[in-house]
Amino acid sequence: MTTKDLLHETVSALTANKVRTALTMLGIIIGISSVIVMVAIGQGAQGSIQANIQQLGSNLIEIFPGAQRSFGYGASGGRGNAQTLTPGDAQAISSQVANIAAVSPEVSGRYQVTAKGTNTNTAVTGVTAAYADVHNIQVSDGSFITDQNGASLAHVAVIGPTTASDLFASGTDPVGQTIAIKGIQFTVVGETVSKGSSGFNNQDDVIYIPLQDAQLFLLGNTTYYTTISISAASADDMTQVQNDVTSLLLGRHHISDPTQADFNVLNQASIVSAASSVTGTFTLLLAAVAGISLVVGGIGIMNMMLTTVTERTREIGLRKAIGARAQDINVQFLAEAVALTVIGGGIGVFLGWLVSFIVTRLGVLQTSISSSSVLLAFGVSAVIGIVFGYYPARRASKLNPIEALRYE
Repeated sequence: MTTKDLLHETVSALTANKVRTALTMLGIIIGISSVIVMVAIGQGAQGSIQANIQQLGSNLIEIFPGAQRSFGYGASGGRGNAQTLTPGDAQAISSQVANIAAVSPEVSGRYQVTAKGTNTNTAVTGVTAAYADVHNIQVSDGSFITDQNGASLAHVAVIGPTTASDLFASGTDPVGQTIAIKGIQFTVVGETVSKGSSGFNNQDDVIYIPLQDAQLFLLGNTTYYTTISISAASADDMTQVQNDVTSLLLGRHHISDPTQADFNVLNQASIVSAASSVTGTFTLLLAAVAGISLVVGGIGIMNMMLTTVTERTREIGLRKAIGARAQDINVQFLAEAVALTVIGGGIGVFLGWLVSFIVTRLGVLQTSISSSSVLLAFGVSAVIGIVFGYYPARRASKLNPIEALRYE
């Protein structure tokens, strides 16, 4: 049997009962499109989380007080109530650890903030001028906190876009306005550029005030820090800086057993790796669930091909009687099964891409389609055609021509 004859016979067989063929392909179409959409959602979520972590700062290393625990990040995530980080720790890190670009000691908490009859509950962070460099903070209007603001105990504040919209009417310039935190008046001197929100926190719903103001007026004249953030000189230096900081603080806190440390040193790279691992597992789970429909679609193909073999028993007997080999019959029915899955797979790939595109455009979820997921889904569809089409094709090729001609 020539390739042309095989192609002609395959098209004739599949178009003989169009409705049955379409319904059989539907299982493959749904399966392939589901896999592509689920993987796209998982990869989109992974990329979004990684981008949000990277926005927290450049080559960021953060030190939190308290016993060691799992990673966290955000305006207030991961910060404990322990008072184990001191100004001396920050000064020692700045002077004794190599390959550091900047050190930013911080204190933070959530407070009720009011402004001209409006109020909101948001994160308030006491910072130094270095905070903007360490955390990649940019100001869209006004200016950021300066070291002079802290030294003079100036009651000034820089607010995020979300906080600005919560406290002030639309169209109002927040710079120059007054807000109250715990009854203390602060003048807004700047508004930050929007960085967006993630599943962990909203980086635009925050207020920055001078570190000294926060320690004296909000925390009752305390000297401890809730976080010390460090910007390494380069990404290659992050591990070295983390190890050096850990060793330095263990010595300063007189701790010989690292497992008993009263602080946590978190590396931005390890946070990204952990988040990627979680989202990768999530993506794999979604793909596995969607892949079940592919198996169901393959069973549908096997069912159709077995039915086709039964219906065409006399045809098979006639072909064998006039000289068709078992191999020809096998290839013919296998080609029909593969054609079903390849055509259905192609439609499924297009449908999966279309759904992912629509979901992204509507802003429901961020999706990311990779060529590897498309090729994998398409390849799986072809394999399913071979696997689930082999038995019916083999059965057809083994039919006895005399018994097949007698079949009613």
